[in-house]
Amino acid sequence: MLGLIGSMAQTVVFVMAFYFMFQLMGVRTSPIKGNYMLYIISGIAMFMTHNKAVQTVSKAEGPTSDMMQHAPMNTMIAVCSAALQSLYQQTITVGTILLIYHLAFNPVDIFNPIGLAGVFLLCWFTGVAIGMVFLALTPWHPPLVNILLMVYRRVNMLASGKMFVANALPSFMLAMFDWNPLFHCVDQARGMMFINYSPMHSNLSYPLKVALVAVVLGLMGEFFTRKRASISWGSTR
Repeated sequence: MLGLIGSMAQTVVFVMAFYFMFQLMGVRTSPIKGNYMLYIISGIAMFMTHNKAVQTVSKAEGPTSDMMQHAPMNTMIAVCSAALQSLYQQTITVGTILLIYHLAFNPVDIFNPIGLAGVFLLCWFTGVAIGMVFLALTPWHPPLVNILLMVYRRVNMLASGKMFVANALPSFMLAMFDWNPLFHCVDQARGMMFINYSPMHSNLSYPLKVALVAVVLGLMGEFFTRKRASISWGSTR
């Protein structure tokens, strides 16, 4: 319960911070014709889901953990456990926030709820895949991997596109963001949520391909690391 409350509180703080920041900047309406708060929630929810998955999976029990001494425990069980924990927390968090908003403020009307749920899962899956790459690298140089993980999460604060829509960006700015699979997921999520928005500069195939490649690299790296892991590495994690 405390974990769910903490996750929900963090998401609410992000939503309110961006809401008041947009108010101070004079942005009082959504760039998409629709509910202004749902526009903010859609971006924050996808961003938090992705980043939470990256963080949770990258901090899962590795090959040098004491837990790995208990057969048949292995790193893949730890990764799956961490990934499902992240998905469970974020699903409950986003669902509860939307339910409270629906009951207390304005009715929530989603254009394509099934498609939005699919994009939500894709956000989570890309986070899991990238987290697996960080997890495989961690035993080799934990301080450097922690720095890279922090940089990736900070870059996503802007590069995720949660503060704007791709259709409103000029072409020279699109090149600064379209490398990021989360940018495509956020833009597609808004196309699923609002009937008046049709994403033209993003797609779902790119983040799926990136996720599949990252999963393969993560599995290869984890297998390579597990075969060479030393118990002495545990003191550096």
